[in-house]
Formats: sequence, structure tokens, C-alpha cells
Amino acid sequence: MSISERVLTILESVAECDELRQDIDIQLYDEHILDSLKTVELMIALSEAFNIEIAPASFDRAQWSTPRLISAYVEQAVRA
Repeated sequence: MSISERVLTILESVAECDELRQDIDIQLYDEHILDSLKTVELMIALSEAFNIEIAPASFDRAQWSTPRLISAYVEQAVRA
């Protein structure tokens, strides 16, 4: 399973939304799929799954606004 696929699986689980693979450019906050609590839950889940550090203090909502952007963020963090 690729990093992107794993990120989408985790995101779907945290967001409790099975439709995210159909539109990886969906605006997660504008559509109320993610809120602040689910974002923190997602950060923890991704940190544990990929053994990376995601600091809530450095969170930039624009970088996490779509599944595609979250996947890109995690892929970059894994490779760093």
C-alpha cells in the first residue's frame, strides 16, 4: 500500500467519511468533514502510522485543506 493510500485510509477512518477517495481535492474544512478535534486526532494517527512528528503548533490549515495536500505533506515528512 502506498503512502497516499495509507493516508487516505487513516483520513477516512478519522473523518468517518468513506467518500474521500472519490474527490481527493474536496475542501475538508469548508465541507465540515474535519474540525479542530478531528484534525488533532488525524495528526496523532498519522504520526503513529508513519513514525513522523507533526506538531500542532506548526499546523497550517491551508496545507491540510484537502486529502491530496495531506498526502503530500505526509509523503514529504516521511522522506525528510
